[in-house]
Amino acid sequence: MENNSNDTTPKVTGLGGIFFFMDNPKETKEWYAKNLGLEINEWGSSSFESRNLENPEQIESTQWCPFKKGDEYFSPSKKEFMVNYRVQNIEGLVEKLKVNGVKVLDDIETYEYGKFVHIMDTEGNKIELWEP
Repeated sequence: MENNSNDTTPKVTGLGGIFFFMDNPKETKEWYAKNLGLEINEWGSSSFESRNLENPEQIESTQWCPFKKGDEYFSPSKKEFMVNYRVQNIEGLVEKLKVNGVKVLDDIETYEYGKFVHIMDTEGNKIELWEP
């Protein structure tokens, strides 16, 4: 969990990842690996690690991953990209977003690596919220 103090304010705490469409994701990944040294992990993305400034023992990651153009994971957005934001207190944040009239696309799902939910912004961009 990202929250290192008593602060439980529902909010974004960092960038969790950037996902974008490519005509040929496999070729794109190979190009980035060959030319820019990006290592592709078992999930088909590249993971950039950093340390939490408030808790230097805590390692955080940001994911980079091209998707095949038209992949339904971005739906209902028609945009070429999706941003994932790291958040704290995802449940409180979803409640706040609902009160503010934000379109919440799904229920919070929990996996061994965190909780996820998807929303839409005012420009039709699908946003992924992730609480590690």
